[in-house]
Amino acid sequence: MSTMTMLLNELAPEARDQLLRQARPVRFPADTHIFRERQHADRFWIIEAGRVDLDKHLPGRGTARVDTLVPGDLLGCSWLFPPHHWRFDATTTTEVHALEFDGQAVRELCAQDTSVGEAVSAAVAAAVARRLLE
Repeated sequence: MSTMTMLLNELAPEARDQLLRQARPVRFPADTHIFRERQHADRFWIIEAGRVDLDKHLPGRGTARVDTLVPGDLLGCSWLFPPHHWRFDATTTTEVHALEFDGQAVRELCAQDTSVGEAVSAAVAAAVARRLLE
């Protein structure tokens, strides 16, 4: 089970509905740059279909693949942590369907409802830890 699926399942129905009210469905064609390293991070996505590669530029060494995200995965963690800049490049390898969330709106929701804040923070931390450990 993906981190984001666990997040949604662990939330009380009212809290899950509050979070999902912040979402909008989006589609990205294959070979689309969703975001680039060092740009402002103001949103995140739950991937519903497709694949996204996360890459990191390594000075003097080129580009390294950090992870490939699949349905159920969280795309984007930098929206939660100041200074809110992407740490990676994200590029679709197939057409992607996702739920897109406004980072500021979700941060405000997390501040208002601690159960949502704790669940979202735990899901983001789990996604970051998985990427660091794999």
